[in-house]
Amino acid sequence: MQDKLQELMDKLYNEGLSKGRKDADELVAKAAREAEEIISNAKEKAAKIVSKAEQEADDIKSRIANDIKMASAQSITATKQSIENLVVANALNANVGKAMSDTEFVKSLLTTVVKAFNASNPESVPLEVILPSSMQKELQSAFSTEIYDNLAKGSEVKFAKGMTDGFKIGPKDGGYVIGFTADDFNALLGSYLRPSTRKLLFGE
Repeated sequence: MQDKLQELMDKLYNEGLSKGRKDADELVAKAAREAEEIISNAKEKAAKIVSKAEQEADDIKSRIANDIKMASAQSITATKQSIENLVVANALNANVGKAMSDTEFVKSLLTTVVKAFNASNPESVPLEVILPSSMQKELQSAFSTEIYDNLAKGSEVKFAKGMTDGFKIGPKDGGYVIGFTADDFNALLGSYLRPSTRKLLFGE
């Protein structure tokens, strides 16, 4: 009786042990599968994060390269423009400034311009002429002779302290004003000289 009882206990123990081992093995296998899945998901997410980061880095690199390229192009263009302006200014400023500060030249130019308005035409309008006050003494006598003779009746001559050279002329009613100063001639002549200067300097 004792033997059978022992045998039964051993059987129950072995079956329980076997089942426990089986359950444990299944738990271990399940845990291993879950661990593999977690690792796989983590690797996949990590790969996506790395890929996204690399793409963003490439985009940033591309944008920076484009910005640098654009900034370089703008800098080169600005530098060329500065050189071009400097060359044109050096070619014009001294000569034009000297000419427009010469009283005799200004008088001759003003006489020609006034005649172009054709004072003998009945439809000619009174003009306003503005000159530098520094030239008033030299030009005052000219206005009492040849220049006034060519101005329409009612025209007015003014001498302005703010002007340094040349003159300005236009209808007395203020419809428009035409400038014949050094700055005006520099701008006008510069627009003609710049293309040829650019071609000469940069081959463009």
